Amino acid sequence: MAGITLAEAETHLTTWLDADKAVAKGQSFSISGKTYTRADAQVIRENIEFWDRQVRRLSRGGIKIIGGTPV
Repeated sequence: MAGITLAEAETHLTTWLDADKAVAKGQSFSISGKTYTRADAQVIRENIEFWDRQVRRLSRGGIKIIGGTPV
């Protein structure tokens, strides 16, 4: 995920959360030309989990390595 900023990750997470809200109401939601419906609820949930992990990781300052040896 090189080059993704915290702000970008938060924007993506918000977009997928909006998609989840829309399909929960029986509506469809379009992201980058693809329309998602209730049938895509699992895909939406996976994207929410992915972007949530990215936001949490970037909020902490990145990936932490414990016990590694610098080269």
